[in-house]
Amino acid sequence: MVLSKGFEVELYTGKPSGEIVGLSDRIVADLDGFVREPDSRNVEYTTAPAHHYDPLLCDLLKPRLQLRQYLQSLGDYTLIPGSTLALGDHENFYRSDPKNPYHSYIEQTYGTSVVTASIHINIGIPDIEQLFRACRLVRMEAPLFLALSASSPFLGNQVTGHHSSRWAVFPKTPAQVPLFTSHQHFIDWTESQLLQGTMQNVRHLWSSVRPNGNRRPYDLNRLEMRICDLVTHPIHLLAITALLEARILQLLDDPQLDPLIGSNFRTDPEHLCALADANEIAAATHSLDAELTHWQDGRKILARDWIEELYTEAWPTAKQSGFSCFLTPIREILDQGNEAQQWLRQYHQGQSIQSVMQDAIANMSQTEIDLRNKLCEPVAV
Repeated sequence: MVLSKGFEVELYTGKPSGEIVGLSDRIVADLDGFVREPDSRNVEYTTAPAHHYDPLLCDLLKPRLQLRQYLQSLGDYTLIPGSTLALGDHENFYRSDPKNPYHSYIEQTYGTSVVTASIHINIGIPDIEQLFRACRLVRMEAPLFLALSASSPFLGNQVTGHHSSRWAVFPKTPAQVPLFTSHQHFIDWTESQLLQGTMQNVRHLWSSVRPNGNRRPYDLNRLEMRICDLVTHPIHLLAITALLEARILQLLDDPQLDPLIGSNFRTDPEHLCALADANEIAAATHSLDAELTHWQDGRKILARDWIEELYTEAWPTAKQSGFSCFLTPIREILDQGNEAQQWLRQYHQGQSIQSVMQDAIANMSQTEIDLRNKLCEPVAV
């Protein structure tokens, strides 16, 4: 059994020097498949749902290659890795659509704390109660996926002290999100938030994971994990996705993986939420080296050790479902570190933040060229 999966990819645009430049209004006007974010310095594209991993790699690459060609036609512009404004102006908002009232609300309420780039991973789960079981499990384990993906240790040309500065500053909204016990619980809660004004619309649920669908909160068909920083290497992103899918498939076979069934704290959902929130903060700070609290029994465990456990447990499921080869790069991330850890290593070895980011920009471009040449057809604009 395999599930459908697709991605929402947010990217910064800018110069090879690392300066981030807002171009989304021009991109959206001239290229199909791209949508603007409230700030013009990043732009988003999505991939269509796919059940198998092989086409997903090129689905991730082709829009990016097309965007690169377009940027080059405008001048000396490129794509910038990372999830925060590492070198750019992080205090002023550059509106992409000044007439959009929702964008006005975002700017006035949150400022540049929302001007981040990330990956949202969507996994199709048509059975509604299974969807909410999966949301509960992924809520508890989302910090592990943040630890694997962290790529924002810099902000405004400074080391922030966080491996994911994005998630450290991102205004999770509403501030308190429960562990939804059922679809009806989610409907009632959402309607209440809209009435209270803590959510401006049904999209204004900015948490690590949420149920999603064509008519929220009523018509739902997928889990959306929103916690990950931008993962620029498509093969690493597919590995993270494979681990997520394998965990959900395990849950479908074993109800004990539902935190409301298999946790020592199952009678106290508020405690489970607080535990997940604290783990998110720890993972945003130290990523793979963070000390976390396990949702099953409360034991302390390093993120990398917990991920190693999940990898071992998930491997037979991934193998049986035919995608274990896409899971194996998880070991590479654990061995070499995520992007934030690699960049910080370079910084502590004496490179400037600008030099680190310039190298990352060049590496991102070269990786895409190499993968295109090996695996994907040429892209025509």
